[in-house]
Amino acid sequence: MKYQSITGKEWILSNYNENLALEISQKLGIDNFLSKLLSIRKITFENCQSYLNPKIKEWMPNPSVLKDMDLAVDTLIKAIKENKRICILGDYDVDGASSTAIIVNFLKNIYSNFFIYIPDRQVDGYGPSVNSLKNIIDKKGEFLITVDCGTSSFEALEYANQNNIEVLVIDHHQAEIKLPKCKALVNPNQLDDKSNLGYLCAAGVSFLFIVALNRSLRESKFYKEKNINEPDLYDYLDLVALGTICDVVPLIDLNRAFVYQGIQILKKRKNLGIKTLIDVADIKESPDTYHIGFLLGPRINAGGRIGQSDLGANLLTSEDPKKSYEIATTLDSLNKKRKSIEEDILNEAYLLAEKENSNEIILVSNKFWHEGLIGIIASRIKERFFKPTIVISSSKTIAKGSCRSVFGFDIGLAILAAKQNGILIKGGGHKMAAGFSIEENKINELK
Repeated sequence: MKYQSITGKEWILSNYNENLALEISQKLGIDNFLSKLLSIRKITFENCQSYLNPKIKEWMPNPSVLKDMDLAVDTLIKAIKENKRICILGDYDVDGASSTAIIVNFLKNIYSNFFIYIPDRQVDGYGPSVNSLKNIIDKKGEFLITVDCGTSSFEALEYANQNNIEVLVIDHHQAEIKLPKCKALVNPNQLDDKSNLGYLCAAGVSFLFIVALNRSLRESKFYKEKNINEPDLYDYLDLVALGTICDVVPLIDLNRAFVYQGIQILKKRKNLGIKTLIDVADIKESPDTYHIGFLLGPRINAGGRIGQSDLGANLLTSEDPKKSYEIATTLDSLNKKRKSIEEDILNEAYLLAEKENSNEIILVSNKFWHEGLIGIIASRIKERFFKPTIVISSSKTIAKGSCRSVFGFDIGLAILAAKQNGILIKGGGHKMAAGFSIEENKINELK
């Protein structure tokens, strides 16, 4: 008998260890179907509890295993002692907003001379740019922390260096051999990082950063001398879970613990912004991965896609109920508008993708497509055709592209190769997703 998925794909049933499945089922009292799945994934009986109910303490590494982590912590503490005006610059997606909120909400406990800057997708593009650095300088910024971006921002970080702005990069995107000028770069996906934590999203890396920062402050008796309470870092796990789920990184090892424990924190409604968005989205059930990935995530993303880029980060860092409600309702409205625009684009994109389906990689472009939505369109096409997909909005001389991939093809490395070969102006990403800028007349060369 053949089994088919809802999209018409044939299911190939994996063999499983009957003895292991039976042992798991009988000793743990779980149903046969789940025990078979666990045996297929080669989860032994001894590891079942850790897999099904993962705890942070079982998977948490020493943050110092990440290259430059200790240097990053020391550099930030020095900046705080010197009362430098700190800017936290994050990406405009959910992982970027979550990472920004993790750093900002922690800093609120110990420091006040800082501000958030989220680049405008249309004006600044992805990550730090020379234009965004000029804006940060206008706001008297002296010290820059980039989160979920910065690893490939050579020109912008050189400009920061020329203007005496120290930079910390906290990122997870694939790095090139050459690295940008900065005081410290914490990224498990740089070539000489030995942490084996490359599966983390930026929110996960940011959490490890505040763990290391908190440890250093405690050991230096900072909290005692300032007579302030040490923050409970578990309270930030809802933000880590949010970024981890919405960035679609592998749910393995530490990520599983982040998501499992983070959902428990999220259910307690401790973060005002998340709590308010849950209410505005009219989520009545106890929130789980579905609600995070398909209801909360798209709303947080909507600001960066078709509205104001900093809405997501502002929501997740808000402590004002009125402001939180205003932002949440705005994001809800933008998400409805996003759905309508997306539907029109998607119908046209599917027709173009059909013509490209004989190729190993699907590439479609249109000058009328909203560049804030091409990532979603790429995801939808990838899901329908199960092929790596590139979608380009070519409304300007400089076109923007967004990529989504399938397991087995590293789209981040492919984009880095195209950049190194001079086809792209800039670009980067990770195994499953990437983005880039390209001159319109080079689209055929990329294809």
